[in-house]
Amino acid sequence: MVTGFGLSVALATPFESSGAIAAEVMLTQAKRSLDEGCASVTLFGTTGEGASIGGQERERILTTFIAAGIQPRQIVVGVLVDAAEDAAQQMSQALSKGVRNILLAPPSYFKNVSDDGLFAWFADVFARLGDTARDVLVYNIPSVTMVALSIDLIGRLRTAFPSIVTGVKDSSGDWPYTEALLRQHGDLIILIGDERHLAKGVRMGGQGAISGMANFAPHEVRAMAVDGDDDPRVEGFVSELLKHPVTPAVKVMVSKMTGDDTWLAVRPPLTSISADGRRELALAFDGLFRTKAA
Repeated sequence: MVTGFGLSVALATPFESSGAIAAEVMLTQAKRSLDEGCASVTLFGTTGEGASIGGQERERILTTFIAAGIQPRQIVVGVLVDAAEDAAQQMSQALSKGVRNILLAPPSYFKNVSDDGLFAWFADVFARLGDTARDVLVYNIPSVTMVALSIDLIGRLRTAFPSIVTGVKDSSGDWPYTEALLRQHGDLIILIGDERHLAKGVRMGGQGAISGMANFAPHEVRAMAVDGDDDPRVEGFVSELLKHPVTPAVKVMVSKMTGDDTWLAVRPPLTSISADGRRELALAFDGLFRTKAA
């Protein structure tokens, strides 16, 4: 039986005007998230623009976080690359520092690949790591990768690598898929990426979430991810976020909550949300959350 994973904030990555990562701003956001109830921080995931963060930058941020007192077991690291060699290198870098989990997405450049091909890619990555491979959460986010991880494939990975593949982050937004995943693979750590399905997924046995919304609504998302409490405000605001490119939209909300416009910058190929879009998001958030509070 697995123990509860809880809530991990899918930490956004702030950038200086030069384009460099604003490490101290990022560290402050991580500490705030932990203080406000998140069990861990996930670095370099989708919300963290991980596909645009290079190896030297990853090393600098990991070193900075650990030196500043964030425990390695409070850190999850996203790996979002296509070459098995690159995936193994990024995983080795993080695992050598003792991080809690690796969030590993499938290769995504080639489309319409088979389960056999995906299984062989994961097997290649794990073989390159050898005995150091552990605590991998496979990442199903087909809206971004265009590569879905089938229920059968997850079963094969679980059977072949029981000491390595310990969970799934499901950001499919497809409730029948999520429900089938929970029913068939409930002994794995199943994390719900779409907050609209989070509370009911947790009530079915989900272990928590890695959540972008936890960057700016950690208390509310934690109640869903840990206690399985419904929150129509959170669910409603996800729909508002999805009217915009999600990662820049999350950063708009972090900027709103912190008063720091550093958060508005994104790294190409992403572009920042327009001033009109920022106003729309702020009005939607204030309307949803103030309505219930009243």
